[in-house]
Parts: sequence; structure tokens; C-alpha cells
Amino acid sequence: MADGLTFVSLYSGAGGLDIGFSRAGFTPIWANDIDVFATRTYNHLFVGHKARAGDIREQELPERHSARVVIGGPPCQGFSVAGRMDPNDPRSRHVWDFLGVVKRVEPDAFVMENVKALAKNRRWSDLLNRLRDSAEQAGYTTELHVLNASHYGVPQARERMFLVGTRAGRPLTIPPVSTEAPPSVRSALLTLPPYKHPGNHSVCTARVTPARTPVMRKSPFAGMLFNGQGRPLNLDAPAPTLPASMGGNRTPIIDQHQLDDPEADSWVISYHRHLAQGGVPYDAIPQRMRRLTVQEAAAIQTFPPGMTWEGKQSAQFRQIGNAVPPTLAFHVARALRRALEPASPATPVVQLEQTEARELVPA
Repeated sequence: MADGLTFVSLYSGAGGLDIGFSRAGFTPIWANDIDVFATRTYNHLFVGHKARAGDIREQELPERHSARVVIGGPPCQGFSVAGRMDPNDPRSRHVWDFLGVVKRVEPDAFVMENVKALAKNRRWSDLLNRLRDSAEQAGYTTELHVLNASHYGVPQARERMFLVGTRAGRPLTIPPVSTEAPPSVRSALLTLPPYKHPGNHSVCTARVTPARTPVMRKSPFAGMLFNGQGRPLNLDAPAPTLPASMGGNRTPIIDQHQLDDPEADSWVISYHRHLAQGGVPYDAIPQRMRRLTVQEAAAIQTFPPGMTWEGKQSAQFRQIGNAVPPTLAFHVARALRRALEPASPATPVVQLEQTEARELVPA
């Protein structure tokens, strides 16, 4: 068995899971993703460790007992309620490819991340049961955790499933960070330079216009008040799940004036009240309403500042929307380390490439 807390990373994307695991003391030894831009982004992160781009089925896979843990988030479009939930979607087969690598490497544990629907929707219960049965036949005790990222220090109410398998059978305890209010969108955005300044400069140019036929909901921040599916964010609460389809009209919207002045009235709340009272939709909206930048979306996902995002802007937003929030990943990894630690020596943490990213990893 490999020495130390090493891990193999599958479907690595831009490295959300990997950053969290590295922060918790694990060392990556092998990583792969089919998205060439995501792997280029990933490869800015770690010193002496690079992800390889390409289909997992065409890679020279790591050897038996080469790592203590296998982690990854197979494509979720086939399972997501935001997609077609098609059991015949070929992307749904990747959960079996993930498990195939687990059986090849024979690690002490594995962590497979996916959308909440795979754990909770009855359509997928048979598939999930077969996955767990197959893992348990391979010698793993499995646990299913559905976690809300906002309970773990992430300013986003993103719910994700983590299927965890361990050979030792030690249960994982992943307690929420705090019973206090979760971090807000505002708290994340205020860690960045001002809008349009260096470090917060990748501006989404998709226009924000009023919907001709608004779809009303009880909350001003739900429904469809604007063109496209980009909804306004409540600056003083966690964001809803950031989608991988950001970059155009689905990019979330914020009130710049309210961000600059916490005492300012929310234009979204005022407009929602106007519509609820029978007012007609406006023909235009004030310029204070604008869409998130790439850097702001990354901050809401808890990526470290100073990340170098590769590809066109739409590809950068896609990488962010597809990722596991690194801070959530850290809490999962720390719980797994506790389960493995009685049988493992202390291991140094992988050095991150960027100064800003390195601050996320304890010395």
C-alpha cells in the first residue's frame, strides 16, 4: 500500500475536491478530466503534480495499491433534476467507471461526489443500491451523506451527495461547522477587489433586462423577473446553487449599489413589490443591476483567490459551476482522515503553486 495519505482524483475538473483534500493533508498522485481547459486550470495549482486530459477509459490508469484514497465527481447531467434525468444518458455510466478504478487501485477508501438527486430521487434508487452492493462486494463499507454546502462555511446552499466507502468500516461524522447563520454572498464578494478592477475583472457582458412576462414567487429572489434564467442574489444570504451554464443569461445578478452600501434598499425587493401590487413590468432596469464576474462566482464556490482560469469565459464559468466547493471538500476530507488516521502516518501537505492558493492549505 502507498505510504501516506495519497489520493487518485477522477473527473477532477478545476480541482475543487482536490484543493479540499490537499488542505486536509492528503497528497494527489494522479488526476484526470476530459475537459482540457479544466485540466489546464487544475495544473496551475500544484507543484510537481499535473492532471492529464482525456477520456478516463483511454488513460493508463494508476496501479493497484498506488494510493490510499480515490476521489471524484463523475458527470452528473444524467442524474440532475436540472437535466433530463435520462437513465440512458451515456454520462450516467461514468459512476461505474469510477467504481472500476476503485476496484483496480484497491484503496483504503473512496469518495464519490454527485448531485443530491442520485441519493434522494427514487428513479435512481436501484442504480444507487447496485453501486453500493458492488462496492461492498469489493470489500467496502459504504455510507451516503447528503450535505448542504452552506452548513460548512460556503456562501452557497449547494446540496451534494457523497458516497463514501472504507475498508476499515469506521463511520464518518461530518458535523456542520456552526449553528450560526451561514456565510453570505456579500461576505464572499467583499473579499475581492472592487468590480471591474484587477482581480475581479472578468465581466459577464450578457445584458440584464426585465422579463416581459415575469414569473412571480413569494421570494423576490426566486421566480423569473429578468431575461434568461439568471436570478438575482440576496446579498445577505447564501447563494442558490451556481449552475455550470453561467456565462450568458443564466449568470446570477446582483445589485451593485446595495453591495457598495449595505444600508441601501434592494431594487429587486422594490420591483418585486411593485409587480405584486399589480404594477406592469418595467421597460428597463437601472445599471446598478449586473451579472457576476468569473472571480465572484469562484469566491462563492470558495476557490482560493488568484486562481488562473483557462479557456473562454463560458468555459471558466462552466468549470466553476461544475466544481465541488473546496471548503465543503475540506470538511469531507477531514472526516475521512479521522477515519483513516489510526492506520496511517502523518503526511506533509502538497504545496500549492500560487501564493494565494497556498494560504488555503495549512503549513
